[in-house]
Amino acid sequence: MSTLSEESRQIVASLAHRVGPNADIARIAQAIISILRDMDVALTPIIGQQGVAALFRRSLHLCASTHPRLARTYERVQSGMDLTALKSVIVEQSEVDALFFGEVLLTTFYELLTTLIGPSLTARLLRGMWEPSLSDTPSQENSP
Repeated sequence: MSTLSEESRQIVASLAHRVGPNADIARIAQAIISILRDMDVALTPIIGQQGVAALFRRSLHLCASTHPRLARTYERVQSGMDLTALKSVIVEQSEVDALFFGEVLLTTFYELLTTLIGPSLTARLLRGMWEPSLSDTPSQENSP
């Protein structure tokens, strides 16, 4: 369980890094969508497009059932892995709610994938997206 806890911290840190220091709702929504796209690209060859979409839908459902304030998000994103619809729902939230949603959704997705293919394979497939790439400028170094 400690591995999952460490991965959860990495997911939250990765989201914060992608959002950067000036977190407006558009940047938050884009960061969440970007991570989900990266996950889709990494996982589709392993579990297929329908498998990724099923994990996404299940993650949304679990988020809504665990956190009632996220229920509306689940209701509004009806089909498959519709990231356009998801983004339109995210941008209607406050920055705090959008970040909370992103953290819960991404962590839940990761946990579900771990139960499906195991922690070792999950970590190998997705670890690279939680670590900032060497070409990324850390968000705190963006100012002159």
